[in-house]
Amino acid sequence: MRLYIIRHGETVWNTKRRLQGQTDTQLNENGRELARITAQALRDVPFDLAFTSPLQRAAETAEIILGGRNVPIIKEERIREISFGVFEGKCILPDAHEIEDPDFHYFFDAPEKYCPPGEGESLDSLIRRTGSFLDELKGKKEFADKTVLISTHGAASRALLANITGCPRSSFWGKGVPKNCSVSIIRLLDGRWIIEKKDEVFY
Repeated sequence: MRLYIIRHGETVWNTKRRLQGQTDTQLNENGRELARITAQALRDVPFDLAFTSPLQRAAETAEIILGGRNVPIIKEERIREISFGVFEGKCILPDAHEIEDPDFHYFFDAPEKYCPPGEGESLDSLIRRTGSFLDELKGKKEFADKTVLISTHGAASRALLANITGCPRSSFWGKGVPKNCSVSIIRLLDGRWIIEKKDEVFY
C-alpha cells in the first residue's frame, strides 16, 4: 500500500492568516490552480481510491487531483483538521493579532506546551484519531496493493506523520507547517509505515 498525503490548496483564510480549524472554508482561485498543477504532476499515479476530510477545501482538492478519474472518494471524519474552538476565524498576523490567550503561540512554537482553547481539540486527540485511521488502513488486506490519496489539512497531515515517526510533541511540526498542496508519500512495507517523501511541492 502506498499513501499520498496532501494538504489542501490555498484558501482566503490562509492568505489572511485566520485560524481555520474545522470551519468549512473553500479554496480560492490560487488554491485551485495549485491543485491543478499538483494534479498534473501526479497524473501518472495510479490511484485506486481516495479519502478526504469532509471539509470543502480538502474535498475539492481531492477532486481536482483526481481530475475526473473513476476513483472512489470517501469522506473520513478522522482526518478532519484540528478544532481551534472559540479561536476559529481569528487572525494570527503579528500586526493584527486577535487571539486573547498569550500562550496560544505554543501551538506552533512549542507544541508540547499547547493547551487548546475552549471547545478546542488537543494535539493528543488529533494524533489518536488520525492514528486510528492509519491502523484501520493497515488492517485492510484488500488495500495491500492499493495506491491511496489522502486529502487533509496542515495539522492533521503532521499528526498522520507523527503516528509513523513517534516523534515527541516538541517536534510535531518538523520544519514547519506544510505548504498548501504539498505531498508526502508513505509506503506500508512488512507491516510498517515508511516515509518515502515528505512535503514535496510541484509549483
